[in-house]
Amino acid sequence: MSKPADQPPPSDMEVDAAAEEKPLVRFSINVLELMREAQMQHGLRHGDYTRYRCALPDFLPDLSTISPLRPPVRYCTARLRRLYKSLKFLHGRGKYTKRNITESTVTDVRFLHIVFYMAERAWSHAMEKKTAGPNAQQRIYMLGRFRKAVKWATLFSHLCSLKGDSRTSLEAEAYASYMKGTLLFEQEKNIEAAMTNFKNTRAVYEELGKYGSIENQLLCRQRIEEVEPMIGFCSRKLGGSALQAHELLDLEKEGPAYDLFKAKIEAVLSETRSQQAASMTEFSWLGRRFPITNAKTRVSILKAQQLEKDLNGANTESVPADKKLGIFDKIFSAYHDARSCIRNDLASAGNAENIRDELNGLDKAVSAVLGFRTIERNQLLVSIAKSKFTKHRDEKNEKITKPEELVRLYDLLIQNTTDLTDLISSGRDKNKEENTFIQEYELKSLAFRAERCFYLAKSYSSAGKRAEAYALFCHARSITDSALQQLTNSPDKALVQDLKALSDSCRSNSFIEHATGIMEEENVPERLSKGVSTLSLGERKEAFLLDMLESYESALGESNTKTPCRIARFPPPFQSVPCNPIVLDMAYNAIEFPNIENRMKKEKKGLLSRFWG
Repeated sequence: MSKPADQPPPSDMEVDAAAEEKPLVRFSINVLELMREAQMQHGLRHGDYTRYRCALPDFLPDLSTISPLRPPVRYCTARLRRLYKSLKFLHGRGKYTKRNITESTVTDVRFLHIVFYMAERAWSHAMEKKTAGPNAQQRIYMLGRFRKAVKWATLFSHLCSLKGDSRTSLEAEAYASYMKGTLLFEQEKNIEAAMTNFKNTRAVYEELGKYGSIENQLLCRQRIEEVEPMIGFCSRKLGGSALQAHELLDLEKEGPAYDLFKAKIEAVLSETRSQQAASMTEFSWLGRRFPITNAKTRVSILKAQQLEKDLNGANTESVPADKKLGIFDKIFSAYHDARSCIRNDLASAGNAENIRDELNGLDKAVSAVLGFRTIERNQLLVSIAKSKFTKHRDEKNEKITKPEELVRLYDLLIQNTTDLTDLISSGRDKNKEENTFIQEYELKSLAFRAERCFYLAKSYSSAGKRAEAYALFCHARSITDSALQQLTNSPDKALVQDLKALSDSCRSNSFIEHATGIMEEENVPERLSKGVSTLSLGERKEAFLLDMLESYESALGESNTKTPCRIARFPPPFQSVPCNPIVLDMAYNAIEFPNIENRMKKEKKGLLSRFWG
């Protein structure tokens, strides 16, 4: 065989031409969408970082239920394991062999996913430790995890700038800036650098939010809203201005980013309240002043008063009802803490009568304020229920309010006002402010009774009881008119307008119930004669919709009764069906079968068996 002739090696020009023919492949990753999808599907929707670290993939069973000795598979770890196996980028068998990811290693977009999930795993571990309230040793470990997250995020940004397209590189840069800002923000050493990194993140997402789909713009807007409070917090600390309580409360929202400075906000708020509580020496209520000697009681009362200012501020109309209810819960918690401190002081006061009298007066005043705020909260619940009472169905498919629910709420309000007036009028001589307050809330109790009677009449009306509803509407109108006579010179114009509207509603509804009752009474003989004409001695048959499709007769019943709809018979009635014929084998007894004994095997007997049978 002849050998092929040796070919000359390619020249440098040919190598450069071959390199130009193979363009560099640029990978594309939507970093923000990838991060949001991973976090929201594995616990961070509810702030559960433990579940995010320890959640199983959707297609794997919970191994902890199969074997309690086997540790749970972490989500990020499981995701990384699948990436390693699919890329055959393993780290040895038995002994761990470190393999770095460099520019030359990244030949598939999944290598970038590996670096991203390494950063996410370290960040989620750090956030898990932070939300658990770390001590000094755990804080060192938490900062180490944040540093690890910054290391992987920086590598991710570097590789995306080399191997990714322009958008991927920009998003990775914003991701790395956010991680760096988070570490510096937590260390509290270089707030200016942290604010710079957060501003870089905001600038990138502001530019990215101008382009792309609506979902992408929404994600960028959410990310900007998460970064904004951090920038404001850093700028206030750098400016040296005192952080006001209402400004800090405005920063409190929900999401993974807000968990970073939640503890800082609480620390700053407690420090500010402690400074302000040092100058707070007494508590005023209805013209009386009660001295406060316990520092914890001062801080609790001051916290409640600041929350009350936020609740009764100028912009409260724009605050949603759910947030107002949350503020009420915080107010109740603060006043309950103050009462517990006061009662502990009472237990340790001994026989000092002056101190015990002051503490008893302070306890009654705090209890009265607590009852007063409870009435305001229940009035807010009534307004929410009334707004849903007039609706049939809204866009969110919420349930409408039944009149029985409003009756229950007004029962609570009547009980609250009774308890409050009894508390204020007991135990000591009343001053002018206390007498005015008692008279005001006795009139409010009368208004609550009228409202309760009105909605109780609505309940009877919906049940078809016309006489009872008419009587209750008339009674509610008489209560409303008596309350209006007592409120002729009252400065509470809103209450007077509400009572006038209630009086008009009672009057119109009583006329409607009266007319409806007369019409139903007029129809009674007709219905009776129709019922008598249809009487029969045979079995009564109910008409169902499927049995009378040809006729236009309602099968739903009357609207004011609770009779079930007659659509179809269930269970369906039995129907007679023909049974299978009975076949008797008569020929079997007449058959004579042949003898087959000669075909049967005969047993072979031995010599001894022949002699012994």
